[in-house]
Amino acid sequence: MSRIGNNPIAIPEGVSVEISDNKIVVKGKLGEIEQEFSDVLVKMNDGVLNVERTSEAKEHKAKHGLYRSLINNMVIGVSEGWTKELELVGVGYRATAQGQKLELALGFSHSVVMSLAQEVKVETVSEKGANPIIKLTSYDKQLVGQVAAKIRSFRKPEPYKGKGIRFVGEQIRRKAGKQA
Repeated sequence: MSRIGNNPIAIPEGVSVEISDNKIVVKGKLGEIEQEFSDVLVKMNDGVLNVERTSEAKEHKAKHGLYRSLINNMVIGVSEGWTKELELVGVGYRATAQGQKLELALGFSHSVVMSLAQEVKVETVSEKGANPIIKLTSYDKQLVGQVAAKIRSFRKPEPYKGKGIRFVGEQIRRKAGKQA
């Protein structure tokens, strides 16, 4: 029994869904996303999408909830969008955004410059006395998460002082230093 897979997906106003053989295309005000699927049936009735599995096989049960979540994320993405925020913790750590380029000063001998995909909008916030924040926004949840993980990989938070790039609200497991 899939609790997630059985939940219906409500289609908000301004979002159109096209279902062909094994492909679904979701269009909204923010963009258009398509996804291929297998081992499930997607049906649309009166502005509500239902995902049903073709059999009770273990693989089909696993894909039932997966595809329901992917399609739900697509619908939310094209109507509202997804946002990830990263915080730079450390002395001298800075971030500047110019168009689709993000320049990071992370304590290396050189600054790290990263080119972002056209679908991702980047914004940096630097206030005096507060850690710099990078805001990533897009209609594709998977792409936003992937870009955020790539930026975080440049300088992961270390456990002793907590310096590095972390997600806003993320708790870092801290360790005690040397004992004399």
